Amino acid sequence: MDLSTTPAGTLARRWQWLLIALIVGWLIWLLAPVLTPFVCAALLGWLGDPWVDRLERSGRSRTTAVVLVFTLMLLLLVLALVILVPMIERQVVTVIESMPAYRDWFVDKALPWVEQRTGLELVAWLDPDRLTEWIRGHWQQAGGVAATLFGYFSRSGFAVMAWVANLVLLPILTFYFLRDWDTLVERIAALVPRDHIATVTRLALESNEVLGAFLRGQFLVMLALGAIYAIGLSVVGLKVGLLVGIIAGLISFVPYLGTATGIVLGVIAALVQSGGDWSLVALVMGVFVAGQMLEGYVLTPRIVGDRIGLHPVAVIFAIMAGGQLFGFLGMLLALPVAAIANVLLRFAHERYTQSRLYAGDRPSIVLDSYIDKGSVEQAAPRVDADTP
Repeated sequence: MDLSTTPAGTLARRWQWLLIALIVGWLIWLLAPVLTPFVCAALLGWLGDPWVDRLERSGRSRTTAVVLVFTLMLLLLVLALVILVPMIERQVVTVIESMPAYRDWFVDKALPWVEQRTGLELVAWLDPDRLTEWIRGHWQQAGGVAATLFGYFSRSGFAVMAWVANLVLLPILTFYFLRDWDTLVERIAALVPRDHIATVTRLALESNEVLGAFLRGQFLVMLALGAIYAIGLSVVGLKVGLLVGIIAGLISFVPYLGTATGIVLGVIAALVQSGGDWSLVALVMGVFVAGQMLEGYVLTPRIVGDRIGLHPVAVIFAIMAGGQLFGFLGMLLALPVAAIANVLLRFAHERYTQSRLYAGDRPSIVLDSYIDKGSVEQAAPRVDADTP
């Protein structure tokens, strides 16, 4: 008798898969700082693999196709840096030069406005003499904080070195992932149990379609929104409009966060620049309203589509949970994992609706709740009291 076909054997296999998943999750948690460049390179390799395959089908060798795609990626990156870095540098200089104006606006207008509506004494806490007395009264705690900050900055030097090493490794790893992507997929597919190969293949294809629609589409939407916000804010006369637009576009992958951040930064910059004139604030708000309308009615439906099915709340939760569990690596993997989990949940729902647990042992007739009872009574034969 084959014990693997019994309920106990099936349950044991499921516990084995759960144990493997827990071990893999534990290893990812341990190796999160090291895995970041590998995950980034794998995502770039996955994004570039369709272009490599297309060039291969046109008659070029795999190595030639990889070199062409890799060179195109580097040229696009260099072009973006050459164009954007000088512009962003000028915007940062403008912000630094305007810092006294932002400080005066914050102390003279923003804080008094908040005090009038909340009753809190906020301006008094920012008095230099009071801050000095507070530091003298808490010098021990201040010393501890200073020691902590010194230790952090001393460790940050190693963190910077690690980031530089990751940046150097990223193009090398991306090239190898592009070259060997098909081989990696074949080796992973060879490890799948043969009795589950059809199901795993179907889920893998659906996940690939969803991830492709999301990552490629969302990246284009981020670029489009950043360009719309930056150009629009610059046209209406906001001096730091380019910087605010780029920031809002880059974080627009989190639903509504990019727009909310852009509105807050843009309104503050407009109030400081115009000295309280609300006409510039209205123009800034109009730019973000127009950008949201374009995103909701043109960009997202046409570029991303509705194949993802991720609710905005699910996206926000996935990013926060990924960051909490695995740090930057978790935030990087949050949306791809959420998209794959959505595919698995749809498959689980499909299996559940086809199971005996959902359908029951015996078929039953269920009347629709919207049937008009009056029509049922009219259709039934009426028996009068006088009728024999």
